[in-house]
Amino acid sequence: MNKQPKNTVCLWYEKDAEAAAKFYAATFPDSKVGAVFHAPSDFPSGKKGDVLTVEFTVCGVPCVGLNGGPAFKQSEAFSFQIATDNQKETDRYWNAIVGNGGKESACGWCKDRWGVSWQITPRVLTDALAAGGAEAKRVFDAMMTMQKIDVAAIEAARRG
Repeated sequence: MNKQPKNTVCLWYEKDAEAAAKFYAATFPDSKVGAVFHAPSDFPSGKKGDVLTVEFTVCGVPCVGLNGGPAFKQSEAFSFQIATDNQKETDRYWNAIVGNGGKESACGWCKDRWGVSWQITPRVLTDALAAGGAEAKRVFDAMMTMQKIDVAAIEAARRG
């Protein structure tokens, strides 16, 4: 029996926590699906035997998906922020999320088909913002015009 981590991110899904966990495990490194627990009896949004919770890891972060029904929805108040090293990696994650029923948003944000928000964030962007001053302003202004982050455009803004 695995010891439960001290802190685990719990995500509420309407009914597809297991499908979401499998997608994340197939998409991101250091990600996997763990134990799947079935309801021991009927509950407000399901029946005995339905998948109730799924343990999973996303890029090393322990999570549990709860199939809680339609009472609560995902929002941008929570997001996974995935650091990327180049445009190829940025494109791969962005396209996986958006291309599988997700939606594009602004400034490197997108949502998966379950409504979970993701920030696909090239390290060059966070490094430039951390530099401060005029460099950070140029990069920030460039980022504000983007949906998926364009690494070359961020590098150009960084140089001025």
